[in-house]
Amino acid sequence: MKKLLATIFIVGLSCFLAIVAYVHFFDKERAETRLAQANLSNTGKVIAKPFFDNGCQYCHSPNADLPFYAKLPVVGTIMEQDILKGTRAFRLDRLVDSIDHPENLSEADLAKLEYVIQNQTMPITSFTHLHWGTKPNDEERKTILDWIHQQRNQYFLPKNTDGVDATRLVQPIPDKLETNPAQVALGNKLYHDGRLSGDGTIQCHTCHQLAKGGVDGLQFSKGIDGQVGGINAPTVYNAAFNFLQFWDGRAKDLADQAGGPPLNPIEMGSKNWEEILARFKSDDEFMKEFLAVYPEFNEKTLTHAIGEFEKTLITPNSPFDKYLKGDENALTEVEKRGYQHFKSAKCDTCHTGIAMGGQSFEYMGLYGDYFKDRGIPMTDADQGRFAQTKDPYDMHRFKVPTLRNVALTAPYMHDGSVKDLKEAVRIMAVYQSGKDLSEQELDEITAFLKSLTGELDGKPLTLEK
Repeated sequence: MKKLLATIFIVGLSCFLAIVAYVHFFDKERAETRLAQANLSNTGKVIAKPFFDNGCQYCHSPNADLPFYAKLPVVGTIMEQDILKGTRAFRLDRLVDSIDHPENLSEADLAKLEYVIQNQTMPITSFTHLHWGTKPNDEERKTILDWIHQQRNQYFLPKNTDGVDATRLVQPIPDKLETNPAQVALGNKLYHDGRLSGDGTIQCHTCHQLAKGGVDGLQFSKGIDGQVGGINAPTVYNAAFNFLQFWDGRAKDLADQAGGPPLNPIEMGSKNWEEILARFKSDDEFMKEFLAVYPEFNEKTLTHAIGEFEKTLITPNSPFDKYLKGDENALTEVEKRGYQHFKSAKCDTCHTGIAMGGQSFEYMGLYGDYFKDRGIPMTDADQGRFAQTKDPYDMHRFKVPTLRNVALTAPYMHDGSVKDLKEAVRIMAVYQSGKDLSEQELDEITAFLKSLTGELDGKPLTLEK
């Protein structure tokens, strides 16, 4: 009996080792082929090689050549789920395509990649059972990290700002952005001018109030004729740092964003730009002032002025900014612990960069069905980026909101369903990080988030009472 068991064990082990050997050969061959086919420079191939050599493409690219076992009934189903989770969290194919085109790089992708390389959390253990030797070695890790830091230093760090660090995922807000003062002054007036709306009652400021954290404090904003929108209004503060505007990214910049609400039938309700421009053209004093700054008065110059004003709505010098600039006493010990929990939960991989957000679209519900659990019927607003691209991959993907001044911008989430900041932290930890945080951890992260409230024109932001 013992001999039989020993024989079975030896045969089983031999079969397993044979499979491992075959998988290793397949991995090596596929990696070499993929690298050769990649449209990359020699330098780019040096960066991409560790990803392919370690099999990252299997779970983080939608159309990778998979190992033979991916077709087996049980194992194949498991791998399908791993690919679904992997591509929802991070798309290696898009990163590789951007290696030689750094202007297309995502700051959030760099942050995610740095986290897993620094903490050696990838590949997952179940993958390494068959794919031996697929953990990046020290040389590979150094190659990738050096490249990440070079890209961050060259393309993402704020200019002329103390406390920046290319090895850190978040950065301090600069004191100011370059603007044209005369255009800013015009934009300020337009931001507070009801003539953009069909009946003169709605301003940009109606939904993005500067004394209320850049929002209106409502779950859904009220527009013309008392109509109610379907998505929570994001803050105007620090919107200048967003890579795209709106939850679904339909506007490329601040000026483009400013052109949306005036023609939205629920928000401002104007019929067309000719109608809007005519209202202003009847104001001789306004036209004289405007044409002294811009050569023409049209939709493009009007929205540009609003965007120029919004570039001044940045909020530096929060306690956290001061901490990043070297003031160890700017944060309490509780807030410092909260910052460590924030990083441990990978929050800074999506809430990254200067604005601590606004750099990517992320899938809502990586670790659970948020939409099923929230208890609210689905609406068109829940489509997220899909509404613009019609790509199934983008369903339920939303632009990550900034965490700057987050203590002032309740309610939270794109659906405005969460009134309490601590509860928002709990929900995000569960659905986006897969973590069940303790009450102490939740309290400390919440305390840290309150340290992100900055200043406007040298004065701390507060909520109007």
